[in-house]
Amino acid sequence: MKPINKYSRIITEDESQPSSLAMLYGAGFNDADLRKAQVGIASSGFEGNPCNMHLNALSELIKQGISAAGLKGLVFHTIGVSDALSMGTAGMRYSLPSRDIIADSIETVVSAQWYDALVPVMGCDKNMPGAIIAMCRLNRPSLMVYGGTIKAGQYEGRAINILSTLEAYGEKLAGSINEEQFRGIIRNACSGAGACGGMYTANTMAVAIEAMGLSLPYSSSNPAESNEKKEECLAAGAFVRKLLEKDLKPRDILTRASFENAITMTMILGGSTNAVLHLIAIAKAAGIDIGLDDFQRISDTTPLLADMKPSGKYVMNDIHLAGGTPRIMKLLLEEGRLNGDCMTVTGNTISENLKNVRPLDTADAILRPFSAPLKKTGHLQILYGNLAPGGAVAKITGKEGEKFEGPARVFDDEPSAIEMIRNNGIRPGDVVVIRYEGPKGGPGMPEMLKTTAALTGAGLGKSVAVITDGRFSGGTHGFVIGHVTPEAYEGGVIALLKDGDLISIDAVTNTISVQVPEKELEKRRAHWQAPDKIQYGGVLYKYRHTVSSASEGCVTDAFVPAAAAAGASAQKTKILSDAVKN
Repeated sequence: MKPINKYSRIITEDESQPSSLAMLYGAGFNDADLRKAQVGIASSGFEGNPCNMHLNALSELIKQGISAAGLKGLVFHTIGVSDALSMGTAGMRYSLPSRDIIADSIETVVSAQWYDALVPVMGCDKNMPGAIIAMCRLNRPSLMVYGGTIKAGQYEGRAINILSTLEAYGEKLAGSINEEQFRGIIRNACSGAGACGGMYTANTMAVAIEAMGLSLPYSSSNPAESNEKKEECLAAGAFVRKLLEKDLKPRDILTRASFENAITMTMILGGSTNAVLHLIAIAKAAGIDIGLDDFQRISDTTPLLADMKPSGKYVMNDIHLAGGTPRIMKLLLEEGRLNGDCMTVTGNTISENLKNVRPLDTADAILRPFSAPLKKTGHLQILYGNLAPGGAVAKITGKEGEKFEGPARVFDDEPSAIEMIRNNGIRPGDVVVIRYEGPKGGPGMPEMLKTTAALTGAGLGKSVAVITDGRFSGGTHGFVIGHVTPEAYEGGVIALLKDGDLISIDAVTNTISVQVPEKELEKRRAHWQAPDKIQYGGVLYKYRHTVSSASEGCVTDAFVPAAAAAGASAQKTKILSDAVKN
């Protein structure tokens, strides 16, 4: 059998690397440790966010399991950003860029330290796709552990969550709740550790990653503070050992079919629009061609079954209580909706993993039966038209209708829209346009959850539409269209809109257009200038000047095909090439 420490042995078994050995002895290694495969455990744990505050403790459990498997686990850390904490502020501009920083930092540590395998333990929206992008770039035996979901909060006899706080703000503005109730909701919304409970972006991505085969079964539905999550962490080491022995890597697991499984699960469960950005970005890192039209193709034939928050009433913990994500996957497998031949990090295929799992009974009410779906096609729709020739992403569950037409109310940033809502300036039938919030224009493509939640709380959630070149949170619901491409900052048609322009949105024909003659649009374009927005330095400067469009996943790097990468590696680092061969 080939050695499973094929990377770390470059510094542990080469006598010309005495400084490497000295550093490892100094870090507490003994002679036996030097012969073990080294596993990097990447934690995005930090104290300021319920989604992430328990991850360092989980990483220690993972380390225990890795040690029990005869491997050497080494914990390191990467950053995290709390979307809910920064929502509606300039801090949200750093959320999507954090995905790339996370990917870059994990890639950097694992490559520089010569780790043989990787186990990221992640807990929030951008942590997970960032970690998976790094896993694809590194292409070493890896699996991801999801930090798990939070339990629902309780207030005045009803279950609440983080979205409840933002909607409560709109309710307070509308006078439907008082100050004491507003504060009560805020104090009780977050019950402890774990990611936001509905089918928001964190849980959407956790389910998608499990469906792609890159996390262990049940990882997406095991709650953060459950015994099952602790057991999963302890078990990870044995599976990492198996991956090392099989030399089974992320790009061996990921195929078009595995991405199609992830998209299907996203559609069935009513997942976040952010899944479009993240899955396209992950596919690019894996060298697989997945684009907007793949989402529409799958949406056309995949019904929305799950009555999950934000538009429904169930949360991820309810899926756990009903038996976990694998029971949903088994139901879809039996219905011919999943490809069971896809390999997973267990070393078995999806079909093999699900062999002894009972399918979820749709009588549990979390899922509607295929014969009576919430919506006959998927809730994520890709729209094109003169307002979005490069595409836009709509989240239409059917509860808000499938067509909308109304006059534009145009805002050059989200705070201006919030101020208009606060002053009761938005009327039923309006199409609220928030622009210059795209990946370059933001910069950082912030989410508009504060706007949509305020509209919902104010009683306007079903009577207005919102379009933006920014993003929407997984917690958003209503008639919303984001990711409008080209974005305003690059002179897209959204930059040319004026108050009163008639906008038509049709989620049946998948079109989004403004009823303004082309000659008038060209006249406006001739007088358009990019606004003199704040010129950010640092991270946001780099992001603005390197990021691709939303339709391309907002990536800041380019995939190097495996063959070319291997050739470059052989030229630059012959010792690595020789070690891999041996």
